[in-house]
Amino acid sequence: MFANAMKPSFEKGNHETYPDALIRRILREVKVIAMVGASPDWNRPSYFAMKYLQSKGYRVIPVNPKVAGDEILGETVYASLADIPEKIDMVDVFRNSAAAGPITDEAIAIGAKVVWMQLGVRNDEAAERAEAAGLTVIMNRCPKIEYGRLNGELGWHGFNSGVISSKRRKLPEKK
Repeated sequence: MFANAMKPSFEKGNHETYPDALIRRILREVKVIAMVGASPDWNRPSYFAMKYLQSKGYRVIPVNPKVAGDEILGETVYASLADIPEKIDMVDVFRNSAAAGPITDEAIAIGAKVVWMQLGVRNDEAAERAEAAGLTVIMNRCPKIEYGRLNGELGWHGFNSGVISSKRRKLPEKK
């Protein structure tokens, strides 16, 4: 399935922009995602992202050593990527940029096809290692946001809908 499909259609090492075709291809072909840094707290961004991705048909397996053995959104939490007993297509990194390095090395070791670093997470050295091992790397992006953007769902969240605006609305004049 991933033989040629996951090959980047952009210059390796250029992680400033990604073609929509590449993001679409990843989101279409990935089925099982390991979310490193998944939180059991309903008000954390990783919880929202996990729930959204599950609602779109992805199997999202949480990785968080602090709550290993518990469940998040119906999925058993694992302490590390190596502990997950099934094949992982994509590793979604919900940790800081420094932690992304060792996580990327684990992703390479387990044979993942994609490493996706969340908004604000960038580790160029880790990306270089992953790409050298044949993985596709996305940095400083959120798969939840990208899925919504590419499938016309951002309006559901108030973006570009005219409902939420940074402009002050004029209040009606008092009579």
